[in-house]
Amino acid sequence: MNSYASRRAALMAQMRAKGGGVAIIPTAPEVMRNRDADYPYRHDSYFYYLSGFTEPEAVLVLVAGADGNDRSILFCRAKDAEREIWDGYRHGPQAAREQFGFDAAHAIDALGTEMPQLLANTPALFYALGLNLQLDAQVQGWLQAVRQQGRAGVIAPSAVHDVQMLLDEMRLFKDAGEIALMKRAGVISGNAHRRAMQAAKPGLREYQLEAELLHEFRYHGSQFPAYGSIVAAGANACVLHYRAGDAELKDGDLVLIDAGCELDGYASDITRTFPANGRFSGPQRALYEIVLAAQAAAIAATRPGRGFMDGHDAAVRVLAQGMLDTGLLDAGKVGTLDDVLEKGAYRQFYMHRTGHWLGMDVHDVGEYRDTGADGAEKPWRALQPGMVLTVEPGIYVRPAEGVPEQYWNIGIRIEDDAVVTADGCDIITGAAPRSVADIEAAMRQ
Repeated sequence: MNSYASRRAALMAQMRAKGGGVAIIPTAPEVMRNRDADYPYRHDSYFYYLSGFTEPEAVLVLVAGADGNDRSILFCRAKDAEREIWDGYRHGPQAAREQFGFDAAHAIDALGTEMPQLLANTPALFYALGLNLQLDAQVQGWLQAVRQQGRAGVIAPSAVHDVQMLLDEMRLFKDAGEIALMKRAGVISGNAHRRAMQAAKPGLREYQLEAELLHEFRYHGSQFPAYGSIVAAGANACVLHYRAGDAELKDGDLVLIDAGCELDGYASDITRTFPANGRFSGPQRALYEIVLAAQAAAIAATRPGRGFMDGHDAAVRVLAQGMLDTGLLDAGKVGTLDDVLEKGAYRQFYMHRTGHWLGMDVHDVGEYRDTGADGAEKPWRALQPGMVLTVEPGIYVRPAEGVPEQYWNIGIRIEDDAVVTADGCDIITGAAPRSVADIEAAMRQ
C-alpha cells in the first residue's frame, strides 16, 4: 500500500469511528489570471495528501462503511485526445485508478449522477463547508435529491463533520517520506540563499536577487516558490511582508531575504540577513548576534515534551535583554528585563511569533493549542516527533525618538526549519550560511 492509500485508509478509520459516512475532498480550481491566461496550477493540499493526483477538475470521494467496507473513488477529467494536444497528458479515469490505487474512478461529468447514490443511506457527510461555494451548492443539491427519496425508505446523512479537522491532525505529523522531501527542499532553498549572497553587491536591485533564488529553485527540480519571495534592502527589511521590488542595494545596507521553494508539494521557509557589501558594520553585527543567540535559545527549546511557545519565550528573553544592552530600550524608562517581558515593551522591535507549522503549506495546518471537549482553551500543545516548524526570531528598528540612530532602518530575521526528533530537533536548512563568519566567507567566494 502506497503512502496515499495508507492515508486514505487512516482517514476512513477515523470516519468509521464516528459511525461511518462519505467524505468529499475536491482539488483546487484553475484560476484565470487575465484574458486567455491562467495562473500556474497548483493542486489543493488536502486533496493531494490523500491522492497524489495533480490534475485539476478532480474530486476524491471516500466511503467508510460501518462494516469496514471502505472504498476510494476518484472523479477526474476524461481522456480527450484533442485537449491533450493543447493542454498535455490526462490520465483519465482508468489510468488514474490503476496508477494511484483507487477502488474506482469516473469521469468528472458523472459526479452529479453518482453522488446522490453514494450519499443515500449513509449516516454522515464529511466535508469542509464554505470553502468552495460552487461545490457547496452541488452538495446541497445532492442531499436534497436523497431526501426526496424518503418516502421510498431512503435515508439522507443526518450529520456533517468537517473532514479538514481530521486531516489537519494527520498532516501535522510527517512520515519519513515527507521529511525526506522537506530535507531536500531545505537543501535547495539553502543553496539558493547562498547563491543570492554571493551575487549580491551594491548597485543591484532586489528583483535581481529574486531572480537568483528562482533560478536555483527551478534548476534543481522545485516546481514553485513556496510563497512570494521577500527580498528587502535597507529600510524595506523592517516591513515584515515586503515583496521583492526594485529598490537598489546600497553600500552599508543589510539585505533580508525570506524565501523557500516548494518541492513535490512540500514547502521550505528560510530567512537570512546579510550586508550588501559583504561585511557587517558594528551596529549591524551587534543586533545580528542578538538575533542569532535568540534563535539558538529557541532551537534548544524545540524538543519533545516542550510546549509550542517555549521556543518563542526563550527567544524573546534573549532579544529583550539584547535590546536593553544595546540601548534600543532605555532601562531607565522600561525597567528591568522582567518588566520588559511583562509589559511587552520588546514588541516595538519584535512583533511576531517565533515559529509556525510547516509542511504542504508554508503556514501549515494543525492546532497550536490543545482544546478540551468542553471547548475550554488549553495550554500550548507539546511538541512531538514528526512535527515540523520554523524558528524565526528577529529585530526590526524603525526610526523613532529615543532609539539610537546607529540602529535605524536595520531589519534582521534568521529563520530555519526544524524537524522534531526523539531527543531534540534536526535543522534541515543548514545549507544557508547563518553565522556572521560564514556569511562573510560565502560572500567573499
